[in-house]
Amino acid sequence: MRLNEVVYNDAEPIDGYGPGFFRIGGKAHDAPVMTGHSGTRPWAGYDDAATLLDLAGEVDVLFIGTGKEVAHIPADLRTQLEEAGLGVEVMSSPAACRTYNVLLSEGRRVAVALLPVT
Repeated sequence: MRLNEVVYNDAEPIDGYGPGFFRIGGKAHDAPVMTGHSGTRPWAGYDDAATLLDLAGEVDVLFIGTGKEVAHIPADLRTQLEEAGLGVEVMSSPAACRTYNVLLSEGRRVAVALLPVT
């Protein structure tokens, strides 16, 4: 069996997550966070559409992690993101972390906004 080392070009992978935290690029974050090719920064949750809309034109898919369980995001937020040309995939935060890392390792233009698992 041949093993290949995963290389992340210009974005930081999600190293881990747990109750109330995410570890991205070796740094712990204990609040909602957004990460992608443009870097890692705080995200104020569903009321903070501006942080996500800044990704328009930079990413093809935005994953939104809704915490421990999958939940609907507010309809007006989804509408704003889709009208800006962002593909939106909603899933639990653990699933969003894993999916983001896989697509990032493939060189895809992705970002993820995460609510902590409580």
